[in-house]
Amino acid sequence: MKYVVVTGGVMSGLGKGVTSSSVGVLLQACGLRVTCIKIDPYLNIDAGTMSPFEHGEVFVLHDGGEADLDLGNYERFLDVTLTSDNNITTGKIYQTVMEKERRGAYLGKTVQLVPHVTDAIQDWIQRVAHAPVDGKEGPPDVCVIELGGTVGDMESCPFVDALAQLSCGVGGAGNFCLIHVSHVPVLSAVGEQKTKPTQHGVRTLRSLGLAPNILACRSNSPLEGYAREKLARSCHVSPGNVLSLHDVGKNLWRVPILLRDQKAHEAVLRVLNLGVGGDEPDLKEWTARAELCDALVEPVRVALVGKYMGLTRINEDAYLSVEKALLHASVALRKKLAVDWVPAEDLEDGTAQANPDAHKAAWNSLKGADGILVPGGFGDRGVEGKILAARHARENRIPYLGICLGMQIAVIEFARSVLDMQDANSTEFDAETKNPCVVFMPEGSRTHMGGTMRLGSRKTYFHHHDGCTCMAAKLYGNESYVDERHRHRYEVNPEMVSRFEEAGLWFSGRDESGERMEIVELLGEHHPFYVGVQFHPEFKSRPGKPSPVFTGLIAAACGQLESVLQQSHRESNDGFEKTDGVGKVVEK
Repeated sequence: MKYVVVTGGVMSGLGKGVTSSSVGVLLQACGLRVTCIKIDPYLNIDAGTMSPFEHGEVFVLHDGGEADLDLGNYERFLDVTLTSDNNITTGKIYQTVMEKERRGAYLGKTVQLVPHVTDAIQDWIQRVAHAPVDGKEGPPDVCVIELGGTVGDMESCPFVDALAQLSCGVGGAGNFCLIHVSHVPVLSAVGEQKTKPTQHGVRTLRSLGLAPNILACRSNSPLEGYAREKLARSCHVSPGNVLSLHDVGKNLWRVPILLRDQKAHEAVLRVLNLGVGGDEPDLKEWTARAELCDALVEPVRVALVGKYMGLTRINEDAYLSVEKALLHASVALRKKLAVDWVPAEDLEDGTAQANPDAHKAAWNSLKGADGILVPGGFGDRGVEGKILAARHARENRIPYLGICLGMQIAVIEFARSVLDMQDANSTEFDAETKNPCVVFMPEGSRTHMGGTMRLGSRKTYFHHHDGCTCMAAKLYGNESYVDERHRHRYEVNPEMVSRFEEAGLWFSGRDESGERMEIVELLGEHHPFYVGVQFHPEFKSRPGKPSPVFTGLIAAACGQLESVLQQSHRESNDGFEKTDGVGKVVEK
């Protein structure tokens, strides 16, 4: 097994996750099978109880693991399926060590950070690194490991020590490559790129037992020659192994290309003794998609009505996978995505009194949108604003997609406006409502938060209306069921389903029991595209393989829904069509 470890210095937020994913893309393009591990040094068992304001979205894995958003980057870039074991936290390691201690597995020894905790970290890494994640038999060739946080932080010390031991334990040079991501700031007064922060960061790294093979330097502009030479000399790294990771704008698909152009793959392959001098990495499909994304000019505007928007800035990380899924669908349909971030609370009447400018701006964004998306969330803050957004979409026939809470919101709004249930609500927001449209799931826990929701991949079976194929089933290629990932504690009240369906709100997707509602849609004569899903389709969307329901929303928003449905029908009848990643069919 070959290991590529990515660390960060100077400060957090440098893009280690995108760097790790991009290195993985390059190695895959060289014909290697790649897996990934993310190390998060926090004490939490997982990211499940963390606030999106603080930590960004919680990415849900196939097996129900609630993980750091970087695992979403890995899955999207590499098109792999990871598990909860691919995300290591301090909490998980300590939990493992203490369970062994309680069983007497340490034979009476004093349990210490070294060797017991560091051994546990190494054991975890080597076990997970050999597990295939690409659907093929046998272990991967390379494991890319990202160490979260900043080198020198107290909480990351056990992991740094474990990685230092691992570098020797796996055979040292030839099996272990360390890429250190650092910041190269520019003093605006003189425009000089300053290398001293990186030098200090590498010195700290060396003092902890690790020496970088490659430097990946984050900066606003390409790394200057003098800065590259100074870093190579001061940090004892070959000049060819000092990479410039300068800004590429919002198109992160450019990062693997940026690395390829600097021969980053050759640097990694050389350190890992994997041979250099063969064919260039095959990034034709990847490059075509990146260039197409930059070339698009005709916009499609989507209003994303959320509650984790931040007080002073838009917190895009809270909805990262949703935004990426919208991008995947937009690029596939040759449209330039424009997302209007609408704080749900700003749509409410209370904001009209307290902050009329924000209220007006929110409604202008909603009214100017080609499509409206209401994502998931927890708690009652902003719920009434989301309900107003769903009502606006339904009454004005604007394409609507509701995800998780967004689906429940659509049901509540329909009950209030169409069925005249004025107090209709979810018991999450009003435990005493006389019309509980959404109720707590019986198997859930009200006392323990972490890992107690309905999590991970579950089957959703399609239910058609009067023999006619429902919209969702058409988008999914007329399959009898689909597997999508879930994360929720509340569900549509099954006792009220018949009343909704009699009024035209059809539950077109249900679980295997038929009692748990998974997909809801307004029947065709009532609305061109009004769909809610209890699952989170954004987590399985990939570049070149957009989520079907996101494709449906974008297609409806730009007038291409009928052609998309026809294409989906042809594919379901003719078999799978392989494309070049930007829409052109190259193989049936």
